[in-house]
Amino acid sequence: MSVSSSTQAITSVDTWIWQGFPICYQNQGNIGPAVVLVHGFGASLGHWRKNLPVLAGVARVYAIDLIGFGASAKPQPGEKMTYTFETWGQQLADFCREVIGAPAFLVGNSVGCIVVMQAAVSNPDIVLGVALLNCSLRLLHDRKRIALPWYRRFGTPLIQRLLSVQAVGKFFFSQIAKPKTVRKILLQAYADPEAVTDELVDILMKPASDPEAAAVFLAFTAYSTGPLPEDLLPQLPCTAIILWGTADPWEPVELGRELANFPQVRKFIPLEGVGHCPQDEVPEVVNPILQDWIWELTSMGKGAEGQLR
Repeated sequence: MSVSSSTQAITSVDTWIWQGFPICYQNQGNIGPAVVLVHGFGASLGHWRKNLPVLAGVARVYAIDLIGFGASAKPQPGEKMTYTFETWGQQLADFCREVIGAPAFLVGNSVGCIVVMQAAVSNPDIVLGVALLNCSLRLLHDRKRIALPWYRRFGTPLIQRLLSVQAVGKFFFSQIAKPKTVRKILLQAYADPEAVTDELVDILMKPASDPEAAAVFLAFTAYSTGPLPEDLLPQLPCTAIILWGTADPWEPVELGRELANFPQVRKFIPLEGVGHCPQDEVPEVVNPILQDWIWELTSMGKGAEGQLR
């Protein structure tokens, strides 16, 4: 089944209190199963603005800002919050229980893919299925660094230590958190330069103006441990589909294809000539695929709606 549009307007941003901190989300749709959209590093729920209203034609769709990103709270790393995939996975699971009240299809982009898999593995009762869009391969992870060229293998830890110096880290963040720099990064990540709009730059720039944003950014750049996709995929309690833009400069599709070897992966769909964020670059391609996936699993009874106990 394919639905091309929705007559409803995207709702305003709502707030949910999690562990004492405000978490922002949007939702749309009042029929079908629940779907949660999870952004990547440095992004926010606005990265799903082209998907939320369309997917609402077949589901109750939620886009959420992970803690530390978007308009959600950004507690001081280490003192009030540990920014790990386990933390974000628990946030997502609690959101399904406390806000949605039902299991959901989980859709992630980039590091958001690791978040949705972590949520599913640790909380199998909250997931109906997982869709991964250009999953982060975490190539700078401690366990993967050995395969990198020597200058990256040894250079990355040195850069991480340098950025851990507060004055240096804040200066570095101030230099990249500029519209011109953000646009340059996006033009590298997106294969279609026309998809890099002023609106998109503004979506990514606005959260960067929060006083706490630099500390969260630097905490994540120093995070080289935690789960890898190949750790989580074999533990998934549900099936998964993988979509991958073949022109992604950061997550090579050749390496991404290896994830399709896990039995939990139902389909691996290459998106020719598309970059790192296919949901935003080619929503007209991604939305029908996700709609059909949701409809298929729901029709088969694997995505039947239910209340969490």
